[in-house]
Amino acid sequence: MSTPLCLHYAPDNASLCVRLALEELGQPYTTQLVGRSARAQRSPAYLALNPNGLIPVLETPQGPMFETAAILIWLADTYGALMPQPADPARAHALQWMVWLSNTLHPALRMMFCPKQYTDADIDTFRDFTRQTVRQKLTLLNDATHADWLDADSPSIMGCYLGPMLRWATLYGQTLAPGELANWPRLYDFAKRQEARPAASRAAKAEGLGPTPFSAPGPCQPTEGSAL
Repeated sequence: MSTPLCLHYAPDNASLCVRLALEELGQPYTTQLVGRSARAQRSPAYLALNPNGLIPVLETPQGPMFETAAILIWLADTYGALMPQPADPARAHALQWMVWLSNTLHPALRMMFCPKQYTDADIDTFRDFTRQTVRQKLTLLNDATHADWLDADSPSIMGCYLGPMLRWATLYGQTLAPGELANWPRLYDFAKRQEARPAASRAAKAEGLGPTPFSAPGPCQPTEGSAL
């Protein structure tokens, strides 16, 4: 691919999932900071790339792409790695978990982070309900069959998506207490394997995530920009 990839990102945002995949693939890419403190994601220039005004965007030879799951699937299909290819029978289960991560777990976490975007009701009541929903989904995933990617030593786009979400569940929105991820042992073991990978170490260094970004996350201390 002659045209370089450019990731429009903010530290510790959904763009982290895409950065992890790019690092795992070993593909050259550049980054463009989206300054959240200045609401750059709502600027006309950024909205021309992503009319939703959300992060990330990945500029590709086919044009800019938005939606984290779509970008991850495109990367896996384009470079033939991190996900079973279309002719592989294992593709079906990989796709179902990618859609589940995107349509079920990620939106529930967003409701914890930004409850006022979703309800006019009492915020504490809404968060209590949503917190229980997230915890139920974590239990479902922890106990799931046909989720071999959770236990694999090899990377996957599902893992690139899940690792940051486990981090966010502890750091933002008070979904999990510090150290509580260990109550889901399969997810906790996944988090430790994921953060030990060289690609994850590079991504963590780039965004200031610390040495245990998924299993025991600390506050983001980025070299540029802001997570919030």
